[in-house]
Amino acid sequence: MPFVQVIEYESDQRDKVRELSEEWAREHPDGGPSRFVMAEDRERPGHFVMVAEFDSYEQAMAHSGRPETGAYAERMRKLAKGTPRYVNLEVAHEQG
Repeated sequence: MPFVQVIEYESDQRDKVRELSEEWAREHPDGGPSRFVMAEDRERPGHFVMVAEFDSYEQAMAHSGRPETGAYAERMRKLAKGTPRYVNLEVAHEQG
């Protein structure tokens, strides 16, 4: 069953957040989410949402347990103001 993780955080370092995300995509093209989106809220500049889609919960947990994933998360946390908020979702329905 597909699994989605949503991470919300605030940051005033938009360019560094984008650069870190692009660096991760270049250096780790395999073994991660099947789809990943990082977006900034148009109504609240500095409010970011990351959406990572995985084929399964197990794949997400394997990815989460990788040392390089932990290092990336720590670097991203340093760019955030406050603590990121995680939402873990089992996909109930897909369309399209």
